[in-house]
Amino acid sequence: MRWNAMRGNRYFLLTALAVLLVFVIGCGLTGSQDKKDVGQEQPRVEEQDNSETPPVSPQPTEEQVEITLYFSDDQAMYLKPEKRTVEKGGKPLADLLVEQLIEGPRTEGLHRTIPEEAKLISVEVVDGVAFVNFSREMQTKHWGGSTGERMTSQSVAHTLAQLPEVEKVQFLIEGQKEEAIWGHGYTGEPIAPEKEIVSQE
Repeated sequence: MRWNAMRGNRYFLLTALAVLLVFVIGCGLTGSQDKKDVGQEQPRVEEQDNSETPPVSPQPTEEQVEITLYFSDDQAMYLKPEKRTVEKGGKPLADLLVEQLIEGPRTEGLHRTIPEEAKLISVEVVDGVAFVNFSREMQTKHWGGSTGERMTSQSVAHTLAQLPEVEKVQFLIEGQKEEAIWGHGYTGEPIAPEKEIVSQE
């Protein structure tokens, strides 16, 4: 009787140990699977390729304009046109034209009509007249002579008269009119372009 009781206890103990072992092994497998799931690399989200989108420049593109300027020929008898393409630089076209005249010609055989020391102060167009205001060097650095004066006044007049709003040019020296800026021709009134002075060649 006692032997049967001990035998039953042993059987119960072995069964309990077996159940406990199965439980522990099961927990271990579940934990391993959870760790595997946690450590599993998540799928990567592909970044959108924007390489085809052109880059935007922080600096605006400068506007290019083609202009025509009138310079003296070798004999100071005629004016000849010179075309060039320049950056507008946000300036009014009238100002740009006069500034390019001051810069001088780029074509061989043509000669400047404005002293390089002269500075443009302003250009204002009122009722068809362009009031072109120069620094004093326009007068003091000029080479003089009636022919040279005519080349100067007519080169400015023809260059600016290309603009639809300009018919004549009034020369000013530091904001003032002068009857004879260069000593010969009368400059106290607006000067119109003379067609015959432009070379037809």
